[in-house]
Amino acid sequence: MPGIRAFTYPKRVAVTARRDIGLQNQDRHQNVSGDGVSCDVVQTGTRGVALKKMDSKQRLREKLTKLDEEFLRLVAERLDTARAIGELKRQSNEPTRDFEREAVVLKQGRSIAAELNVAPALADELLGALIRESLTTQESLRVSAEARGSGQRALVIGGSGNMGDWLARFLSAQGFAVEVADPSPSPSGLRRWERWQEAGLDQDIIAVATPLRTAAKILSQLAEVKPAGLIFDIGSIKLPLREPLTRLREAGCSVASIHPMFGPNTRLLTDRHVLFVDAGDAEATAQAKALFASTMAELVDMGMEEHDRMIAHVLGLAHALNLTFLRTLTECGIATDELLKMSSTTFDNQFTVAALVAHENPHLYYEIQHLNEYGADVLRGLVRAATKIADTVTSGDEAGFVDIMKESRHFIDGRTVK
Repeated sequence: MPGIRAFTYPKRVAVTARRDIGLQNQDRHQNVSGDGVSCDVVQTGTRGVALKKMDSKQRLREKLTKLDEEFLRLVAERLDTARAIGELKRQSNEPTRDFEREAVVLKQGRSIAAELNVAPALADELLGALIRESLTTQESLRVSAEARGSGQRALVIGGSGNMGDWLARFLSAQGFAVEVADPSPSPSGLRRWERWQEAGLDQDIIAVATPLRTAAKILSQLAEVKPAGLIFDIGSIKLPLREPLTRLREAGCSVASIHPMFGPNTRLLTDRHVLFVDAGDAEATAQAKALFASTMAELVDMGMEEHDRMIAHVLGLAHALNLTFLRTLTECGIATDELLKMSSTTFDNQFTVAALVAHENPHLYYEIQHLNEYGADVLRGLVRAATKIADTVTSGDEAGFVDIMKESRHFIDGRTVK
């Protein structure tokens, strides 16, 4: 422009004078040196800022890594402290779980979280997980320390299966010398017999943890051998076992029947149920209950008829409902990935539970459906309920649909609809 002199930088102070201007064309070069020194103003400046950001991000990530390590060290210290508290509880014969203390811990956590601008829900989740892990530590300590099986032997027939292995490990933790009888190797590396008839059958406890139809045969054969130790099954259905269990009792054997209402990956038994089904031998049932005395499991007594009627709903209906959900999706013609892209909270929760069911042993789940004499009526009830919902929707009966949801809420709340 007229009247304005061009300004040039000396060579020794050639700089990226315009690096922060942010030219749109990052390929442009601006010569800002009077001596022909060319500087890539924009590219150099952008690279410098990017490198600075990368360096800052890396430092922050390293800080997070150190904080994670410190956090986990504190978790380990907390668990060590919980273990020490658990030992004091055991020595003074106090229960492992203290609900009042748990409530105090959670309340304090929410208060501290609010002061630190941390979501109280996150504090609940973290502290809840720590409480559960502390209880697991304390329960395991008590089971091992009380050593109820010290000096005794146990045989788990079917001990290489999922629940059989769980039971074998549970008994081992109590001090029992555990052997398994199973064609497959023991996942826990326990002494194994290929056939249960080879195991001597002189153990203090003989537990049958095989599929139901196999269990019925084994219990009948044990009645002929008449072992002296406590004998019990852990079957999911009991009426098909009534005859062989009766045969054992009449042969003079000590016999009980148990149903652990949890899966093989369970570590903490608090709030878990173990059902003790009347097999006509109260003393044997008491012996079986004693195996769980060191745990926080809920021990429930019931008769065989009541057990199977309840199981038809608690297991049979739940399994069938989840399989129906998956079957409907399988036949809808939409790929799994596509459905999951559009999923909602309700769908995700249902899909997660259904996926767990789908990956269980299909032969066991068939037995739970087929061998329970109450199962067919429950399945017909499922069909009736689905049909009623479909009819209500397709007929445009909004009031009827609202009533279905209201009745469902009342049932969940434990109230009787008037």
